[in-house]
Amino acid sequence: MNWSELIVFIVYLAFMLGIGIFFFVKNKSGGEKSYFLGGRAMGPWVTALSAGASDMSAWVLMGLPTSVYALGMGQVWVPVGLAIGYTLSWILEAPRLRKFSIVANDSITIPQYLTNRFLAKSNILQIICAVVFLLAYTLYSASSMKACGTLVNTVTGIDPTVAMYIGALIIVSYTFLGGFSAVCWTDFFQGMLIFGGMLMAPIFAVSMIDMSAIGNLSAVNPKFSWDAFTNWKDIVSGLAWGLGYFGMPHIIIRFMSIRSQKEMKKSAVIGITWTVCIVIFATLIGIVGLAFLGYDQNVADNELVFINMVRKIFPGILSGVMLSAVLAASMSTADSQLLSASSAFASDLYKPVIRKNKVTDKEMQWVGRFVVLAIAIVALIIASNPNSGTIMSLVSNAWALFGSSLGSVILLSLFWKRFNFQGAITGILVGAVADICWLIFLTEKTGIYELAPGFILSMIFAVVVTLCTKAPTEKVEKLFDKAMTYTD
Repeated sequence: MNWSELIVFIVYLAFMLGIGIFFFVKNKSGGEKSYFLGGRAMGPWVTALSAGASDMSAWVLMGLPTSVYALGMGQVWVPVGLAIGYTLSWILEAPRLRKFSIVANDSITIPQYLTNRFLAKSNILQIICAVVFLLAYTLYSASSMKACGTLVNTVTGIDPTVAMYIGALIIVSYTFLGGFSAVCWTDFFQGMLIFGGMLMAPIFAVSMIDMSAIGNLSAVNPKFSWDAFTNWKDIVSGLAWGLGYFGMPHIIIRFMSIRSQKEMKKSAVIGITWTVCIVIFATLIGIVGLAFLGYDQNVADNELVFINMVRKIFPGILSGVMLSAVLAASMSTADSQLLSASSAFASDLYKPVIRKNKVTDKEMQWVGRFVVLAIAIVALIIASNPNSGTIMSLVSNAWALFGSSLGSVILLSLFWKRFNFQGAITGILVGAVADICWLIFLTEKTGIYELAPGFILSMIFAVVVTLCTKAPTEKVEKLFDKAMTYTD
């Protein structure tokens, strides 16, 4: 056990928990909008870094670098796709989503927005979205908790399952208490920590190795070749990762929370710059890590490239700070996922379907809190199962499900006036089913990431069904026009 690293961890976790307690006291009298959307009062820096940090979970520090380290240059297309997709989501999606969500009856969740966008009297769209949210976020949260267990086990020697429960307890505590505001502010600090850790590790590693080793990586791992980099299946699958951003609720919900449209551009510049740098650093960690550590199957199997690099380079306290970046990445995504799933259940199932809108703001807050606890328990059960897969595989499955089911539907709702309620339902259902079926039956056979066919089929069926059914009513078209001209 490295006591210096452990002390840094304890101080860091106490700080995160303190933020949750602060916002619990501050927002004690707040309502549903305050707990789930921070009262739409988030500034540009907090919005941008929390959006980035909630996106870049432990997979960007453990899964992605190890994927490059073990599988070679073909995996470089994943960060390229992520950088392109995130940039386009800020430029194309963010400004319109904030305006449309306000005009659509001040919606505070993505399912609410989609239902209100079409002035639908039926709750079916909210129910379908809530089911997708609960399934995908449970998988996603499991990946973050598994990362917490691996990290704490590496540092302290504590059993990985016990370590997972400790990490989950801290995450659930501040999310349970402080809601969206606590999640955003913890993500803000964690985003800065992630950036610092990922910047320093490859720079110091490069200074400690013979640069000729970088040019001879194919001798260490044969998958580091030009043929691997130009494989069309890896290119298509890697770029497809970028499509996930258009339907990722815990990220795009930040677009809805920004204080004003004027601050959108500033947030976009900060967020895009941060994320592009992060995916570049993650790639460098994988490449430099192979030269620095050599190829080790244990490192590849347990996704330990970043952790092993940091522990070899830095002394105790500094390595503790660097490794806290992994903890930060795990927590910053898990908290956002838990809150988004909680808001989907409370606002889109419990309030309109179970309670028939006869519910107080205080009751909504407590329902949301207990759903956070329930999802965390299920995620822990999945993460504890040794057959549940790697951190990267769990993330890729959840990422594809969101992108396939929601990505094209949200884009069409923002850019196509003719798009209707029936098309939205079809797009979500077809995308989800296509994604799951491709994953089970065709991913291994074709070598193509399931998000690509899922997104494309969702888009095609949504457009076809819209054109084959009645056009939106005049009121729905006026809502679209109002959103397009909205200013604040």
